[in-house]
Amino acid sequence: MALTLAQKILKAHTTTPVTDEALQPGAIVNCRVDMVLANDITAPLSIKSLRTMGAKKVFDNTKIALVMDHFTPQKDIASAEQVKGVREFAKEQNIVHYYEGGNAGVEHALLPELGLVGPGDLVIGADSHTCTYGGIGAFATGMGSTDVAAGMALGQSWFKVPETIRVTVTGKLPEYVGGKDIILWTIGQLGVDGARYKALEFDGEAIEALSVEGRLTIANMAIEAGGKAGLFAVDAKTLAYAQAAGRKGDVALAADPGATYERTLTLDVTNMEPLVACPHLPENVKPVSQVKGITVNQVIIGSCTNGRIEDLRVAAAVLKGRQVNNNVRCIVLPATPRIWKQALKEGLVEIMLDAGCIMGPASCGPCLGGHLGILAGGERALATTNRNFRGRMGSLDAEVYLANPAIAAATAVAGTISHPAAL
Repeated sequence: MALTLAQKILKAHTTTPVTDEALQPGAIVNCRVDMVLANDITAPLSIKSLRTMGAKKVFDNTKIALVMDHFTPQKDIASAEQVKGVREFAKEQNIVHYYEGGNAGVEHALLPELGLVGPGDLVIGADSHTCTYGGIGAFATGMGSTDVAAGMALGQSWFKVPETIRVTVTGKLPEYVGGKDIILWTIGQLGVDGARYKALEFDGEAIEALSVEGRLTIANMAIEAGGKAGLFAVDAKTLAYAQAAGRKGDVALAADPGATYERTLTLDVTNMEPLVACPHLPENVKPVSQVKGITVNQVIIGSCTNGRIEDLRVAAAVLKGRQVNNNVRCIVLPATPRIWKQALKEGLVEIMLDAGCIMGPASCGPCLGGHLGILAGGERALATTNRNFRGRMGSLDAEVYLANPAIAAATAVAGTISHPAAL
């Protein structure tokens, strides 16, 4: 039986050997996990559940990652108490991969960067955007804190084998169009629940040409279509990325020819225009030309979706020699300390500061309405983040638009939603 990427990775991790036929969509399999992740919001719940279960120790102190990224530096007493509790748990359990302060960063950028997740891995996390790691060929999915607690205790979890939707992307990407636009198009086609408990598998010549960072952006937002995972074949680019992150022994991985897909979506990007997701759902996607001229009060460049060095380079190229509009707060949050340092080394930080941007720490910040840029009632933001639900970034009466870093930078300069070519 020919297998999809999701089926192949699940099969490789089953706790007891299974036949290919046992991996039909809908089948339940029990699998070993390579990494279990939680953050400063979800880890406290997982730790509480772990205690309630009566577990005394985690299954492997090297395969748990606890990343303090949502409310750090802590914004108030409540967030400080949450981080304190996780810090104490990490010390008690001798968790090797505990990250806080200057060693932390946005979890879904940090873990691939450090080589803690990679090709062929099976990863569970108490965060919905755990699916990001599919960009480097891992089956990675978000779970509730109780399920993650069980994973911490046992080192395994059960999975329902998902159906897979194939997304084939052809053509050559135009200037100012990238991974963010491909995934916004996909979500626009499927809707926010069109891939519920299904894997999205991306292929095609445009995907092969895309950088690993662009693939991570796409995989990150698979959940915005309801997807269980977003997956990419492991090719030479993936292996080079993994090796640079310090991993050894990874091998190429692809779906079998003739694998069965629930359906296939096909996109030719040759003449594609940058896309914008309009309030209040990621599926409400329109070409930038249809929403240009809408005024904004705030622009966010960063997050686990678009806070990597490639994203900052794109934004800086647009901002260079220009000024952020006086009516706009442009907040830039590099996703990890390493990315911050590289942006500084390349002169990107100076370009952004000269343009009038606010440079913030490696944090999730306002993406989830946490801190570092909350919206007031009636305000409007354009962000490179992944969600624009009502109230996501602050007031229920605010609006959030989603776009790629080039559109975000151009919008910051113009004060209205804009294409860089219009500057």
